[in-house]
Amino acid sequence: MYEGPVQDLIEALGRLPGIGPKSAQRLAFHLLTVDPADAERLAASILAVKEKVRFCSRCWNVSELEECRICRDTRRDPSVVCVVEEPRDLMALERTGEFRGRYHVLGGAISPIDGVGPDDLHIKDLLTRMVDEDVSEVVLATNPNIEGEATASYLARLLRSVGTADHPVRVSRIASGLPVGGDLEYADEVTLGRAFSGRRDL
Repeated sequence: MYEGPVQDLIEALGRLPGIGPKSAQRLAFHLLTVDPADAERLAASILAVKEKVRFCSRCWNVSELEECRICRDTRRDPSVVCVVEEPRDLMALERTGEFRGRYHVLGGAISPIDGVGPDDLHIKDLLTRMVDEDVSEVVLATNPNIEGEATASYLARLLRSVGTADHPVRVSRIASGLPVGGDLEYADEVTLGRAFSGRRDL
């Protein structure tokens, strides 16, 4: 235990996700040694994020305005929506430059163990968008883990019921498999199985 502000800083840093007691201590002592201007910039950035950043009223991405830059971009296809768990997943997909539709951020994944159910996510907002924006395809890009797969399965069943004979809704799932540059011998059975089931003609 350290005295006063140092211990307070260690405890505050330790409450951040992925930061254990030792990491919190290292970060606190690093901040003690940095130039005061650097520490002030960090503090100002944290305050600015809390004061200026909100969630997009349409897709729940982070934004400084009522709608994020992607939702405001008229060049994007509003009839195709890609569903992701978190804003950071959205940015990962944006870096590929492959998707030109719009997004919908759920704010997590269904996880009964963690007490997260469908009502805790932005699923109702997605269903409203389906009707209001005349969406014809939804791409499910949740994480390829147990929670992400459960969320994708739940959404697939729900979204197919939204479509009609006159206006069917296509529900697709991003493929998963072997990473580029990976070796077959190190891949697990589930990854290899998905790589086979998702194979395509050349």
